[in-house]
Amino acid sequence: MLCHRGIVTPHGWPFDPRCYDDVRGPLATAGYRVIVPYLRCFGPTVFRSPDIFRSGQQSALGKDVIDLLDALRIKKATLVGYDLGGRAACVAAALWPERVHALASATGYTILNLEKNAKEPGSIEVIRLSWYRWFLNKRLGEIELERDPEALARECWKAWSPKWQFTNAEFVATAKSFHNPDWIATTLNCYRTWYGNAPGDPGLQKYEDQLAKKPKISVPTMILHGDSDALYPTAASEGQESLFTGFYEHRILEGVGHCPPKEGPRPFVKGIEDLMTAANKV
Repeated sequence: MLCHRGIVTPHGWPFDPRCYDDVRGPLATAGYRVIVPYLRCFGPTVFRSPDIFRSGQQSALGKDVIDLLDALRIKKATLVGYDLGGRAACVAAALWPERVHALASATGYTILNLEKNAKEPGSIEVIRLSWYRWFLNKRLGEIELERDPEALARECWKAWSPKWQFTNAEFVATAKSFHNPDWIATTLNCYRTWYGNAPGDPGLQKYEDQLAKKPKISVPTMILHGDSDALYPTAASEGQESLFTGFYEHRILEGVGHCPPKEGPRPFVKGIEDLMTAANKV
């Protein structure tokens, strides 16, 4: 079983594994086995049965990471993620620390208390920045997502990464992953359970109960937060040291927005390599 040299990189929404194209090569050259999976409902992924709950909950994404390690017979791996992928990595590290060698999360500790979210919407600034979530909680958001999923996704890319001059070819290559037949249902479940507007998977409730307690993360952790992230300003990941009990470092990546592996691949790779060095000393 592979141990310590494996890196799993779950991506964000609305992105896909293409965001790691400039990162996986250098990490592989450095001797790591890099696994770049699709999140559930993206690209060619399929549910094995029509009866499986189309959940986009954080616990579903985190457990998917662990299930992937099981399927590949990997005892332990380093998890690297941003956006939903970062949340999946945080969940896996918090609930299954024995399976995680180290953690790199772009915007810090992002585990949610879904019950609290359903009662407390957050600050007005957070509501303004997260307009797309509220839109997707409305029937009109569902209609628009069904009508033109790429329009909303492209707007998110532009808004969240103001300094990233991505090409149309880059966007089109990724947008193919949004035409999965379960993408809309799983996306809507993700953002609607976030605010208590959709039922979650009963089979995952035990994990959500654990996550609601804000479990601390014990594995070595590196935060790689872009200073131009318009969805999560850098203040979002500051002052979180108490939520981590092992090695912890917080880095700001200059000129980088919400998709750091694509916008700042060199400092992103350097951060992961430094994390691995620190983790191997533990």
